[in-house]
Amino acid sequence: MRKYYLDNIRQATVVLVMIYHVFWFFNALGILGGAGGFYEEQPWDVFCTIVYPWFMALLFVIAGISARYALERQGDRAFLCGKVHKLLVPSTLGLFFYHWFTGFLSLEMGGARDYLPSSIVWLVALLSGTGILWFIQMLFVFSLLLILLRKLPGFEAVYRAGEKANLPVLLLLALPLWGASMLLNTPVIIVYRWGFYGAAYLLGYLVFSHDAVQDLTRRYHLPLAVLAVLSGAAYTVLFYGEDYTADRCLTHPLTCLYLWLMILAILGCGKAWWDKAPEEYPGIAGKFLSYMVRSSFGLYVVHYLICQATGYLLKTYTALPPALIYAIVLTATLGLSPVMYGILRRVPVIRYITFGIRARDGRSAGRA
Repeated sequence: MRKYYLDNIRQATVVLVMIYHVFWFFNALGILGGAGGFYEEQPWDVFCTIVYPWFMALLFVIAGISARYALERQGDRAFLCGKVHKLLVPSTLGLFFYHWFTGFLSLEMGGARDYLPSSIVWLVALLSGTGILWFIQMLFVFSLLLILLRKLPGFEAVYRAGEKANLPVLLLLALPLWGASMLLNTPVIIVYRWGFYGAAYLLGYLVFSHDAVQDLTRRYHLPLAVLAVLSGAAYTVLFYGEDYTADRCLTHPLTCLYLWLMILAILGCGKAWWDKAPEEYPGIAGKFLSYMVRSSFGLYVVHYLICQATGYLLKTYTALPPALIYAIVLTATLGLSPVMYGILRRVPVIRYITFGIRARDGRSAGRA
């Protein structure tokens, strides 16, 4: 039986990522990569502080759950072949067509292009264009490692033990996640948190792919939501105005407790309130969810370049009020991404190297 609530949470999280990037792009917290803030202090930057710890970890947990179902249905060989098409190709070949533009704009914004020989500007832009592809690159690596782990003696026994997890055990899983937050973090490109995201992926596979565990989070979804809000308030007070991507924040036990409670609460509330097929929702809501199931991966892939280009141009070359710039960039990111995706996915070859789409029937990497 299809877990519609996982699809719905995934699609909503992709939209949240798109909104997050607009606010991050203009942050005044000293986090590099965007165009910088408009004011020395921007209270609305707290939105990024609140969502950053958990939203990508949530996607990795859901990816781990989905990997279990896919392996049971397809087997190892078909699973890996699918990941090559859906993840490896877009995260490598896609750089040569689409994402090098992101690298070029990053060089322009940082002033580095003026100091580079013209003969290597494109190469540096290509290497700098990885950007949001980090997620699908890591997901591909985790998929490969999962196949190897499944061959280890005792791994399936650990999976079966995961079905017996009760609420205290689920809460205590924040501890290994906290430990993993300090392992295998790249020093410069901070998004590659191999230990932390790998642990989230494995917890999805080993624990949350069980119906019994999913029912448990549904049963306690309201208490979990209350705990998530309370821990989130404490976390926000502690780290308000700080660089939320710094080790002090990301490896703090309160951060890990907050993000884990948020993940549990979202999974539980999604199971309780949002476990319906798109066609069961009336009117535009159903049509939107149906579209997102098919297109969320493509929107994730294309959205950041649109956000980056419009944000950079408006902040650099206009004197528009900041509120209007935010509104325009947010509208462009949410409104033009479907247009860009709709155009590119209709072009042979390009749709494959950018989105992993292999046929005219629209089969794509929507559920990575």
